Amino acid sequence: MKKSILLFLIGVSISLLSCNKDDGRSCTTCSSPDTATFEICQESDGTASINGENTGTPYEDYISRLRESGADCGY
Repeated sequence: MKKSILLFLIGVSISLLSCNKDDGRSCTTCSSPDTATFEICQESDGTASINGENTGTPYEDYISRLRESGADCGY
């Protein structure tokens, strides 16, 4: 019984630790000749947000379009 409880607690701990990494977001800055430098982030749901405003567009699509329009975005 004690061994089962210990294994259960270890499993729960591992699950919680791995989920914490998914909650974060990654951000980078972009610049363009036509705009001031701005921040673009990939939200935990995979969408892009600009200066805190969620665009509802997938991050990779948004970054691609920015680069196609001449923006320089770090990665």
